[in-house]
Amino acid sequence: MFMHNKRLQYTVRVAEPNPVLASLMLEQFGGPDGELAAAMRYFTQGLAEDDPGRKDLLLDIATEELSHLEVIGSIVAMLNKGVKAHISEGDMEEAELYMSLTQGGNSHTQAILYGGGPALTNSAGVPWTAAYVDSRGDPTCDLRSNIAAESRAKIVYERLINLTDDAGIQDALKFLMTREVAHQKSFEKALYAIEDNFPPGKLPGVPEYASMYVNTSQGEGDMRGPWNDGPEWDRVDDLQQTLPADDGDGMPTVTLGSADTAALSQLAERTKSDPSTNPTTGADLAAGPGAGRTKSDVEA
Repeated sequence: MFMHNKRLQYTVRVAEPNPVLASLMLEQFGGPDGELAAAMRYFTQGLAEDDPGRKDLLLDIATEELSHLEVIGSIVAMLNKGVKAHISEGDMEEAELYMSLTQGGNSHTQAILYGGGPALTNSAGVPWTAAYVDSRGDPTCDLRSNIAAESRAKIVYERLINLTDDAGIQDALKFLMTREVAHQKSFEKALYAIEDNFPPGKLPGVPEYASMYVNTSQGEGDMRGPWNDGPEWDRVDDLQQTLPADDGDGMPTVTLGSADTAALSQLAERTKSDPSTNPTTGADLAAGPGAGRTKSDVEA
């Protein structure tokens, strides 16, 4: 059960309206790394979690993320206050209204469609989607995803902070940014509280492939480091000699029943190509400069 406290977790102080900045702030409201996505990710994970400690952690952070959504939404609403009032009252000349609405971003959509309120979209106006929630139901997999999500959100907040000189907005964004750091620390502690947390899941990796590094991008710029070289790795440079990785010939096969075999043979016969022909095509008939050699050129 939720109970709303009318006080924000961090006080929002906006110096002056700015609808363009408001549209950019929506990235952390309805964007893929925003607060709604985080809240839904951790809330759904928490409901499904069987470990009491992780369940408590996830629901704590999920609920706090909703409070962060409230902070960001309040910033957006405050930044849109001016244009909301003018467009609602129609007290500005047409040209002035156009200028105030179309300064950049999707500020015009925010004002006209959503009345200056925070919309569940990202900064480009793309609607929020549950596809942003990438939980898999395995604690080690999801905790690593959560750590990455908090890292991405922290970077987005950094960029938003650099976009404004409004000290009050900067203070609020720095608070939210720092809470992403704190959440990452909590998720990392929860991850490492699980013994043998790598690789994720129950099934072990196949030993002969778990330490293989395949150097598939070769040429100038090849680099060696602890990520691909040394005693922890079986480095594969000669792909022709060492692949396929198993003892097969690398060719795909399938076992078919008699009915499937007959149908496949019929299909192959009906759709086969005749390599001995050279039919005249539309490209031959309509060829102009830059078409390359065509049948008419060769026959001429």
